[in-house]
Amino acid sequence: MHYFVPKRCAFTSKIMYHDKLAAERAAERSQLERSVDLWVYRCQDCGCWHLTSHEPGRYLGGPFARGQGHRHSRKRGYKPRQRK
Repeated sequence: MHYFVPKRCAFTSKIMYHDKLAAERAAERSQLERSVDLWVYRCQDCGCWHLTSHEPGRYLGGPFARGQGHRHSRKRGYKPRQRK
């Protein structure tokens, strides 16, 4: 028996959808079959569409967004080395 094996992104290992409509259909199917909320986004690496469980905009623009926030480790007891 032949099983369909979807193409996967070389960068994220997520299933690749060639258009937004196909990805949205897959997200709807996931909601109906498994009660899982998924969102659609376009991959910057491969240019195809992927599904994610992270809400869009939830992690962007926060205090720890890329290029913002602290430049040192947040580990407990961390003290930056003093330069002489």
